[in-house]
Amino acid sequence: MAKTLGRGLSALFGEEGMNDLTAPPVRDVKPRGGFRSLPIGKVEPNPAQPRKAFEESALEELEASIRAHGVLSPITVRLAENGYYQIIAGERRWRAARRAGLDNIPAMIVEADDKTVMEIALIENLQREDLNPIEEAEGYRALIQEFGLTQDVVAERVGRSRSAIANCMRLLGLSDDIRAMVAEGKLSSGHARAILSVQDEGKRMMAAETMMETGMSVRQAEAFAKKLNKPSPDTAEQEVKQAAQEIEVDYLADIEKRLEGALGRRVKIQSKKNKGKIELEYYGNDDLDRLVTALAAVIL
Repeated sequence: MAKTLGRGLSALFGEEGMNDLTAPPVRDVKPRGGFRSLPIGKVEPNPAQPRKAFEESALEELEASIRAHGVLSPITVRLAENGYYQIIAGERRWRAARRAGLDNIPAMIVEADDKTVMEIALIENLQREDLNPIEEAEGYRALIQEFGLTQDVVAERVGRSRSAIANCMRLLGLSDDIRAMVAEGKLSSGHARAILSVQDEGKRMMAAETMMETGMSVRQAEAFAKKLNKPSPDTAEQEVKQAAQEIEVDYLADIEKRLEGALGRRVKIQSKKNKGKIELEYYGNDDLDRLVTALAAVIL
């Protein structure tokens, strides 16, 4: 999703000056006077804007860029009843421009109703990279349920594949506690999808906690989930613990074999929670020199 607003907003606005003029615009969005330079004091944020938090470091970086180069991408606004121009898309640029001390800001003025404004704001946020996977999934759900868009249309407007949209929205099937772990970055979306594959919902929370505590890779988490789906006479807690131990053993054994094949010597990995050590055998000083050379080549 690392793109400027590209096809997404051009498809929404159907505006002049954009490359893609064949995409259908969002309903009830009409250009009103094209691009203009507006007094920054006459522009105000939309109180219903879906994004409430703006990361300070990102604003500082954007402010520095605006000081050096100006506002390269116009914001999009509509004329409100109070005479001010209300931001539809581009509040971060407006905030950073104010911080940079600009008197005016380039803007495209459009006509749009409240519902369409919310739709555009959601899509702009979804085109950004700084949403966590749960925020992203909730945004897609809102576009589909509240605005009546299909997954295909959502995919087109945010510049992603339909399967990526569907996979992301699957995360909303997790419990609130697990979703919070994903939103806080304690588990990745890959771990979350592995948890969703655990058929017994009663084991999912224990599985999530185990993945987080042991620092499992996504590949390990997927193998772990498969083990939990096999019939077992143990209690759920015993089964989760046993499966986690088996995954750790299998994973370390696989790494040892790969290293032995690459380095041509015996390798032993000892692992404890969040730390461990790797032992490499060598056979005489000449072999030690070869090992050091091989390791230096990898490091350097």
